[in-house]
Amino acid sequence: MNKQQLANRIWASANNMRNKIDANEYKDYILGLIFYKFLSDTEVKYFKEVCDWEEDELPELVENYEDPNMRNAITECQEHIGFFIEYKYLFSTWLKKDSNFSVQTLSEALNSFERLTSENYASVYEGIFKTLRGGLSKLGDSTNSQTKALNGLIKLIKDIPTDGSQDYDVLGYVYEYLISNFEGKALVEKTKNVKPQNPHMSPHYQDQLDCINCHVMHGETENFCDQCHKFGFKVP
Repeated sequence: MNKQQLANRIWASANNMRNKIDANEYKDYILGLIFYKFLSDTEVKYFKEVCDWEEDELPELVENYEDPNMRNAITECQEHIGFFIEYKYLFSTWLKKDSNFSVQTLSEALNSFERLTSENYASVYEGIFKTLRGGLSKLGDSTNSQTKALNGLIKLIKDIPTDGSQDYDVLGYVYEYLISNFEGKALVEKTKNVKPQNPHMSPHYQDQLDCINCHVMHGETENFCDQCHKFGFKVP
């Protein structure tokens, strides 16, 4: 899948949530689900390639500590990839025809992931799905409507490659696309009344100025506009 095809898929996913949530929240749902797919695919790859499991053995991935073999499998999985996901909570399981996926399933899966994350990786994954989990109720007025919205998203992103086979950073591209096409526009609207100039609407670049020009990664923030202008903005 090239970048244009991926962009089309992301746009379709965003359209699926239109009128359900604010545009600046799209990334929390789309990126959150894609990242969960990435984690699920990582576990499946680990058991197939490292542990030599066959596809029909994956349903045995259950949180059963009474079974010494499964207890060891869970521990070794956590040591190798940092987490363990039960078969019923794998993204690929939700795509099967006999799947009983619901919004409750996703909520349980996110809670389970947090609980079964290795202590050595706790700081890496801590709170990573907090916004997604907390916002599920916004997807509809009932569990049925919320489930329907999630099923639509899952079907749209199921073919997005998360196995590292692409020659570009898929998750990074998705993040940048969502920020530039949705969250940026919402931020422009939010600060439209700031004087003397909307800090997120450049006379030269409109709303296309990259956030990192001011909000420097791993460094002190800078006022990009101060190179030529004296608006007096305070960059947080």
